[in-house]
Amino acid sequence: MALSKFLDARNDIAFKRIFGSEKNKDILIHFLNDILGFTGLGAILEVEFLTTVLDPEIAAKKQSIVDILCKDSQGLRYIVEMQFTKTKGFEKRAQYYAAKAYSSQADQGDEYHNLKEIIFIAVADCIIFPDKTEYKSDHIILDRNSFEHDLRDIYFTFIELPKFLKTKEDQLENIVEKWCYFFKYAAETREEDLDKIVGSDVIIKRAYEEMNKFNWSEQELLAYEQGKKRLRDEIAALAEKFDEGIKVGHEQGIKIGEERGIQIGSLQGKIEGKIEGKIEGKIEGKIEVAKNSLESGIPIDVIAKITGLPKNEIKKLQE
Repeated sequence: MALSKFLDARNDIAFKRIFGSEKNKDILIHFLNDILGFTGLGAILEVEFLTTVLDPEIAAKKQSIVDILCKDSQGLRYIVEMQFTKTKGFEKRAQYYAAKAYSSQADQGDEYHNLKEIIFIAVADCIIFPDKTEYKSDHIILDRNSFEHDLRDIYFTFIELPKFLKTKEDQLENIVEKWCYFFKYAAETREEDLDKIVGSDVIIKRAYEEMNKFNWSEQELLAYEQGKKRLRDEIAALAEKFDEGIKVGHEQGIKIGEERGIQIGSLQGKIEGKIEGKIEGKIEGKIEVAKNSLESGIPIDVIAKITGLPKNEIKKLQE
């Protein structure tokens, strides 16, 4: 890994510094326009930050807080989330956040005709949709038969960084690819390569400047490092669950096999039961690992290589 003075833009503290502060509002505006393809008269010119707590009662018990929530001068609202690891139900959580932001507009009365659009953008450093090959996907509501776009008020864009495969700055062809490269490789970028990455895109350069660790105070860097530690702890906890899944599956398989052997009532049966139990235990352990891997967004091909399970069996676990 190349030595770099830039911090990791995927870090929660860093992400909010770039996109969630008044002084960097212009970076957020350009990012939204770039990712959503808004240009000309349709471009966002101004945004106002809103409270990121979508439900105070739920937030008091568990997370109901988005990274960035803002609205533009037309009243359209934007939720921007950085998702570092795949968590169970993330897609549903995205829909909940969008629905909550949408319904909160009607708190002052039943003026439903005045409700404005909600656009949810997730930058994910994990696989959200294993069966999709493109790193960027846009999701809208369409009529099943005619494919007409009648219900226009809720819109989702997901960027899955593991699917972004370009690794060299001279491969970047457009501004969306530059943003993806920034998120994925900022912490590895050398200063001498910055001009080749940025080109004439001043806002991308501004984003890199915000990630220059020499522009951060000691207290800010401490918060950044604490964020990295929390992430490492989450990954370690996930790895422990994998190991525990193998152990539990193995033990359960042995127990089942022994019980079958006892039922046969013979020494041979017991021996066969133990052998069968060990086999079933290994299989159960592999299944548990596969389930956890799917929840973590790991591609099916990779899971098949790790566990040795057939791809069609792994796909059944998704159902």
